[in-house]
Amino acid sequence: MSPHGFSEATGWLPDLLYRSGRFETGIAMFADANGRISRFSSAPQDLAAARRLHRRAILPGMVNAHSHSFQRAIRGRTEHRTTLGRDTFLGRDTFWTWREAMYHAANSLSPEDIRVVARMAFLEMLASGITAVGEFHYLHHAPNGSFYENPNLLGELVMQAAQETGIRIALQRTAYVRAGWRKDPNPGQARFITPRVEDFIAHTEALRATAARLYSSDYAWVTVAPHSVRAVPLDYLREIVGWARGEGMKVHTHVSEQPAEIEACKAEYGTRPIELLHRSELLNDGFTGIHAIHITPDEIEFLAKAGSRICACPTTERNLGDGIGPADLWTERGVPTCYGSDSNMQIDLLEDARELEYHLRLKRIERAVLAPDLNREALAASLFAHATQSGAESIGASGGSLEEGRPADFFAVDLDDLSIAGAGQSALLTNIVFSAARTAVKDVWVAGKPLIVAGRHKLQEEIVRQFDNVQRRLWSTV
Repeated sequence: MSPHGFSEATGWLPDLLYRSGRFETGIAMFADANGRISRFSSAPQDLAAARRLHRRAILPGMVNAHSHSFQRAIRGRTEHRTTLGRDTFLGRDTFWTWREAMYHAANSLSPEDIRVVARMAFLEMLASGITAVGEFHYLHHAPNGSFYENPNLLGELVMQAAQETGIRIALQRTAYVRAGWRKDPNPGQARFITPRVEDFIAHTEALRATAARLYSSDYAWVTVAPHSVRAVPLDYLREIVGWARGEGMKVHTHVSEQPAEIEACKAEYGTRPIELLHRSELLNDGFTGIHAIHITPDEIEFLAKAGSRICACPTTERNLGDGIGPADLWTERGVPTCYGSDSNMQIDLLEDARELEYHLRLKRIERAVLAPDLNREALAASLFAHATQSGAESIGASGGSLEEGRPADFFAVDLDDLSIAGAGQSALLTNIVFSAARTAVKDVWVAGKPLIVAGRHKLQEEIVRQFDNVQRRLWSTV
């Protein structure tokens, strides 16, 4: 028996199995003692030995490339008007007014609260078929900005939350230095800011050592994430990106989410954010730009030539009124796309997948905008690959597809769920990507270990109860 609780003979036989871009029937999948896929088989003896998953189709676990788990605490708390009038910028509700509610949560959560909220977010991710997450983590300090005795206390608690729920995590330790160019310090950002680059690198190295000591390298690992060119000045940015590259780490950065961010970059540096990164030789195939909504064809070309990718977060971007990213243009230039749940207002990568396409349909007044060819399932296959293979490559995860040697990270959908019933094998992926409700995801495995069984996690009642208690305290006076 393996440490994961199953023998090398453990296998699964669903009605349909998705691999190499198509569904297959009559195929059993087996995992070895380390929770990795060891083989696929149609041999009668193997079909008989595998666990039968009746009326189920299994697919590779999805990868959420961009999350701020603590923001799960503000869901539903910002869907109201905070200003009067619409005739000036200050009279509109925008990303910038939304930030004030986010700062309230960021500065009111205790370390233990942060672990509780992260567990809730990670539980919801697992229940939707997500098996790995890139956690863009920028809550580092006490509310007054002072370092904890252990400067990585909060990052360690977030990794602990991932371990307790069972999701894989890339803890993307985020650099944040200032409110912006020539802007006074914002008290709401005190927990984010590490003024000295030497401290940021030292703390990140210490967190990497802790992760290596406590967790398997493919369950929890640490990368770096300069927040944005607005929040990280260029010299600091160059130093941490250079160090990260030397260590073989992925780099994620918010880019061009808001027009105001672009105007500030032009005022400080005389150019736009992605062009600044290009000129500074900070783009490469390990770089992922988050959002990239307000970008030009020239900037798309910079990303394409560098082999960089874009993490789109459509459910958050529509919630914040950020705008519609030109995914049609960056797709034409071969820039890979992945998805992130970002603010966690909604955790459903299949919804992000369909919204990437649907937003463009509204903008261009046409259908099947991102379809790569005339194959009926090609559009769904492309959008699903963003949620799996591309997401895994972005955060440095080893999953993303069902292949021999890959982790046995997968989810099962109920073929009789009302949202996809009657799809049939030929149209099943399109039904899953464009129509599946969350109720369709019934079971989820990570490293071959069942974490969601019949729609529930073994810690679900405890996690929800503790989260409810945090929410009552957090919002009792607001």
